[in-house]
Amino acid sequence: MSTPSIVILISGSGSNLQAIIDAVAEKKIHAHISAVISNRPDVLGLEKAKAAGIDTIVIDHTEFTERQQFDKALAEQVAKLQPDLIVLAGFMRILPENFIEQYEGRMLNIHPSLLPEFKGMHTHRRALEAGHNQHGASIHFVSNELDSGPVVIQAIIPVLGNDDEKTLAERVLEQEHIIYPLAIEWFVTGRLSLINNHVHFDNKPVKKIAIWQSNTLSLPQ
Repeated sequence: MSTPSIVILISGSGSNLQAIIDAVAEKKIHAHISAVISNRPDVLGLEKAKAAGIDTIVIDHTEFTERQQFDKALAEQVAKLQPDLIVLAGFMRILPENFIEQYEGRMLNIHPSLLPEFKGMHTHRRALEAGHNQHGASIHFVSNELDSGPVVIQAIIPVLGNDDEKTLAERVLEQEHIIYPLAIEWFVTGRLSLINNHVHFDNKPVKKIAIWQSNTLSLPQ
């Protein structure tokens, strides 16, 4: 059996990318990263991929006069790589519907909130402004509606009385580095799948998503 291949899309520093690279190197993810694609040149994430010996590809969105041209170039490049899984790790471009439909059930994203709360940007600030006592991060399958695909796993942390946007973001990011490699490993080993827009774990529909809180993992039930 061939090793599953992953393509990772980035736009920035590649913090989650590095966590995934490390997990692959440590055999915590049983897959091969075939390429890292960035829509921005000269970002730190590309350097991290190169340092790990991973092929890097830049498709600079500013070089295209129309969005559709960039979308087409990205789709063509991903098609050449034939990945088993596409991982969005800080990729700041909205993907076209036909691309999402083509890779339905084979594309994961991470979002720094407990979805469906705080879709979009500035999630930590909004959680603090709303006075929430819990916050976290979500891994979800990508759908055509922004930040709305079926959730696979969430990490929940308490919002502390002295938290500001920076400290909350840092603690959420620590959890992201735990749950994203875990979800990827579930997928590439066949434990995680999307069937009829419902998450399945070990070939059973998930009634309750996995929760990571205080270093305790509750598997889907």
